[in-house]
Amino acid sequence: MSAALPQPLDAGAIRSRVADSASHVQVEIVAETGSTNADLLARVPAPGRAAGDAALHGPLHGPLLLVAESQTAGRGRAGRSWLSAPGASLTFSLAWPFRAPLHRMAGLPLAVGVALAETLVALGVPVQLKWPNDLMKDGAKLAGILVETQSAADGATWAVVGCGMNLLMPDELEAAIGRETASAPWLAQMDRNTLLAQLLSRLCAALAEFDDTGFAAFTERWNALQAWRGQPVSILDHGAVQQQGLAAGVDDQGRLLLDTASGRVAVLSGDVSLRLAS
Repeated sequence: MSAALPQPLDAGAIRSRVADSASHVQVEIVAETGSTNADLLARVPAPGRAAGDAALHGPLHGPLLLVAESQTAGRGRAGRSWLSAPGASLTFSLAWPFRAPLHRMAGLPLAVGVALAETLVALGVPVQLKWPNDLMKDGAKLAGILVETQSAADGATWAVVGCGMNLLMPDELEAAIGRETASAPWLAQMDRNTLLAQLLSRLCAALAEFDDTGFAAFTERWNALQAWRGQPVSILDHGAVQQQGLAAGVDDQGRLLLDTASGRVAVLSGDVSLRLAS
């Protein structure tokens, strides 16, 4: 017996099911693209870019969710590739204009993680957050977040919030990724338009709150969902261990707190990686 095909993604169905927080967001669906993040960044009306120079679908005029059935050049943090399979993953990006200046955007990926994780927990999928941008399930990565920012010609700051989430994990995809990954078969049984509507609704509410308050309003919520809290972890920079200590949550700026032999230290994300200490 062949597996049932997933429900077709439908922009109208997604929009009809969102909460008021996302009622003003436009939705576009594409069958295939290289990277939804790259596509939306190309549509930000940046300084020096004429309106006609934007991507095929024109410049952004407000928040927009772009969902791809398939990504051929998905990207993760620090230039890493994000591999996915059509029908087995959700791959989407949300472009959102902020009033806050760029220097106040620290912690945004963590706030996004809170919104996505709280949605999944409410749907019965137990997940945790791994600093700075991963959702974990059963000790393995379920979803990754990539936030990229760009200044617009009118002085606004646009953030493009990308997410890749595993629903199913075919053997061939896990072999291509080359490490253990998580999946959420329970979510794969949901109507994908309903799932995206719920993710989008909570994400929009979180982005609006972040624009008003910064990350401070999310600190306790992130810490409540933290993976590896109290466990020994290592901070790696290009594979080299930079710091070690016990994971102690994050502060109001989204910095990771480590309890070390010489006291508590705060770690900025940059391009460093977090691993359980061996």
